[in-house]
Amino acid sequence: MQHAKILVRYLKYLLHSKTKFGVHSPFLFDLITEVFQNKTYNEAYTRIESLKSALLQNHDIIEVTDYGAGSRVNPGNKRKISDIIKNSSKPAKYGRLLHRLVQYLQPEHVIEIGTSMGLSAAYMANAVPNATVFTIEGCPNIAAKAKSNFDTLGIKNIQLIRGTFEKKLPELLTSIDTLKFAFIDGNHQYVPTLSYFEQCAAKAVNDTCLVFDDIHWSTEMEMAWNKIRHNTKVTLTVDLFFMGIVFFRQELTKQDFVIRF
Repeated sequence: MQHAKILVRYLKYLLHSKTKFGVHSPFLFDLITEVFQNKTYNEAYTRIESLKSALLQNHDIIEVTDYGAGSRVNPGNKRKISDIIKNSSKPAKYGRLLHRLVQYLQPEHVIEIGTSMGLSAAYMANAVPNATVFTIEGCPNIAAKAKSNFDTLGIKNIQLIRGTFEKKLPELLTSIDTLKFAFIDGNHQYVPTLSYFEQCAAKAVNDTCLVFDDIHWSTEMEMAWNKIRHNTKVTLTVDLFFMGIVFFRQELTKQDFVIRF
């Protein structure tokens, strides 16, 4: 039933989505051209995606502590690493998009809420080797595996923070003056998602970018996304179906776009 609902949502997305030629914002037109449609090869992609292939063949079982909405596919607390990767990891095109987006915006630091096995953090860290990627993971066993994956990839600019989002995100935000980029892929429920947005928005400046994962994952996530879109601080949103991108640039006219990706 849930898969059918997502399919219906995706068909609606395809019906309403536009290409860059239906966009009247010069900022977004450039973003689509230089980031969304950029097919430039980066050797980091091969390393990360080769590791992902290996993890998909890893059938070791770990005990999972889940503080969020949980998994629809694997409801138990013991899961194969291969299943975690299969059900939680985004297709490579979205990892590459995060890499290009971070590379384009060049933030001094990046915050990720929801490390999982660390592949998204790896894409972003490789995009800005002189910046620090702070990534928060609540499950100790998954965090340990993510750390092992970072070591395997030889990535040095990721700081893995173990603990709940509710505790660690406020601590992390207190330690920085401004937030330039965040990827929110944590508790996929209405109230927590809005809480993460509000905390991050409080540290936002004109060139801040927030990326939300799975904005059409459930009715609650769609409600949260709509609430975020209508926030008075937000001037531009981009709905890519599996991800939603938020900007706070005051020079832009407030607009919401659904873009084919």
